Amino acid sequence: MTKAPYRLTRPRVRTSAVVFCSPHSGCDYTPEFLGASQLDPHVLRSSEDAFVDRLFGDVTALGAPLLAALYPRAFVDLNRGPEELDPALITGLARPSLNPRINSGLGVIPRVVAGGRAIYPQKMPLEHARARLAAVWHPYHRTLVQLLRETRDLYGEVLLVDCHSMPREAVAGVRAASGRRPEIVIGDRFGAAASRDVVEMVETAFQRAGFQVARNTPFAGAYTAHHYGRPSLGQHAVQIEIDRSLYMDERRIEPKPEFVEVKAALMQASAQIARYGGEALPLAAE
Repeated sequence: MTKAPYRLTRPRVRTSAVVFCSPHSGCDYTPEFLGASQLDPHVLRSSEDAFVDRLFGDVTALGAPLLAALYPRAFVDLNRGPEELDPALITGLARPSLNPRINSGLGVIPRVVAGGRAIYPQKMPLEHARARLAAVWHPYHRTLVQLLRETRDLYGEVLLVDCHSMPREAVAGVRAASGRRPEIVIGDRFGAAASRDVVEMVETAFQRAGFQVARNTPFAGAYTAHHYGRPSLGQHAVQIEIDRSLYMDERRIEPKPEFVEVKAALMQASAQIARYGGEALPLAAE
């Protein structure tokens, strides 16, 4: 791989203490990956948060940057820790894993896609796994750390909005405060990744844009929210899950006519969220 594994889009003028990211919307399925997999490309895409980067693509007009993955989640899952390696897929690991995500095949290099369908016909060597992380995982997270650091330097605080999508069936038995099925699930690790005021602001923004909203059920946030959410230090992280059926045909993985309307509503919510942080701090005298 010679190109960067992500696309970083910056605003012309930075006016927000918010950073948006989309770690699962990448759709660059290389010939090498397709050749190594036993699944056809359409099945591989079943784990992809398709079009989420497009839904949030205009946040730069709100003064905030957007970091989006280029390679797919089935290749490297950027919302997992680099140590979450699966011994059922990767040879040379010292001991079995007690991590339920890994055991279900959803480690940092996934063994399966949606529905538990195995990606590979055989195991891969540990050196191949480490090379994949070096080429994809580490550059993405180095850039994310840099964005968070520079934002905190500018504003004294930062809010990371980690953007995802979820299958409609994932919330079949879940109800929002209104009693209806949620269309947005906000994950803050049950208060550990962001302050209450920040989460309430984010929730209100989506509600005012017309969405049914729930918190932490069934998705409370994974690696990104857990690792980067440090509210006591002024660094907040929330995971946003959007019901895919609102804007795309889940079976065909194609945008619906409603895509434009949903994107506009998400931008309405994002505009309110992007107001977080206030004015940039004055630079210290040298």
